[in-house]
Amino acid sequence: MARFQSSVKTDVGLRRQHNEDSFLVNPDLGLYVVCDGMGGHAGGETASRLAVLTVEKELLSARLREDNPFSGKVPLEDSPLAGALRESIEAACATVFQKSREVAQLQGMGTTCIALLMKDEQAIIGHVGDSRAYLVRQGQAYQLTEDHSLVNEQVRAGLLTPEEAKRSKLKNVITRSVGFEEDVLVDLLGLATEAGDKFLLCSDGLSNLVTIDEIREALLKDPLEEVPAKLVDLANQRGGDDNSTVIVVGREE
Repeated sequence: MARFQSSVKTDVGLRRQHNEDSFLVNPDLGLYVVCDGMGGHAGGETASRLAVLTVEKELLSARLREDNPFSGKVPLEDSPLAGALRESIEAACATVFQKSREVAQLQGMGTTCIALLMKDEQAIIGHVGDSRAYLVRQGQAYQLTEDHSLVNEQVRAGLLTPEEAKRSKLKNVITRSVGFEEDVLVDLLGLATEAGDKFLLCSDGLSNLVTIDEIREALLKDPLEEVPAKLVDLANQRGGDDNSTVIVVGREE
């Protein structure tokens, strides 16, 4: 059975008063989540915290069901884990939305969500917003997720270059979030892991300031437990204009 180790770092950065990112590391479930909240500091903190807790709670409940999606060895294409992860993020969306309707100062809050679920040799990723998942495999780095952001849509339409997108004043506008509306479309990705694979989940406070090549180099050269802090420090050296959260998950050789 594949074994995984992980490391995490979150930091408020140099420009913000509060850290509106939340994260979850639950090796027993094989669950790793980063959420980047928005909607004012109370709203952002509440949305991201509620989302990570709801995703975890829903998957713990799923494991207790008679049709436990974690039980048995099933080929990736038939795995019920993707559906379970999607449902947990959908439940987080409904929970955050409902809370925003109950408390006036939380109206309009929402959060990104990037979640990684590991089971045996399988990895399932659920994604909403512009927090990202990367994979480093056999010396190559891959961005596994596509940002749900206005500038990314403009890049895909040929209206902006990637360099122009980085400088755009609209780069923080996301087109999909958990909790801003009652329902959300969750992107899902499943892949079979290999020995030596390293996954990295992060909020945009990191990915806006640190390149995929720098992520690759850190994951290849540095001990896994040192990578999150090293990358967060690098983002802060470049201005630290947002909260940064990084989770690294590595499959042992």
